[in-house]
Formats: sequence, structure tokens, C-alpha cells
Amino acid sequence: MHISNLLFLNLGTQEIILILFAVLLLFGGEKLPELARGLGKGIREFKDASDGVKREIHRNINELTAEEELKRDDELDKEARRNRQAQSEENKND
Repeated sequence: MHISNLLFLNLGTQEIILILFAVLLLFGGEKLPELARGLGKGIREFKDASDGVKREIHRNINELTAEEELKRDDELDKEARRNRQAQSEENKND
């Protein structure tokens, strides 16, 4: 974890060192690698889940955009047919 990622918590260098020291005292040196692995795995799973949600949102937005384009194209086709029919009827009347 980079120090820059913790800036949003307004933690300074001294606070981070104090937290790391407290973690070392609480869990000991032997448990620290296991704890770090678990933390890394949890962060990775959270990131994967958030990426999945982002992909789903973008996919839904793209589907909605495609549906709107199809509806607009259908409306334009119908309008063009009406215009052609009106033009052909106008030509018949002349």
C-alpha cells in the first residue's frame, strides 16, 4: 500500500509509523506476513468486485444507448415512409 493512498485519511508519516508499530506489537512479527497476505487478498477482491460493478454499469449504459439509437432510427424510417407516401399521393393528385 502506497503512502499516497492513505492521504485521504489525513495520516502523516508519524501516524502511519505509530499504526505500523501498534500492528507489529499486537500481531507479532510471525503473524505479520500472514496478515499482510490476507489484507492484500481482501483489497484485491474488493478491487475486482468494484471493477465488475463498473463494467456492468458501462455495459448497461451502452445497451441503453444502443436501444435509444435503434428507436431513433425506427422513428426516422417511419417518418421517411410517411414523407414518401405523402409525396407519392401528392404526385398522384397532380
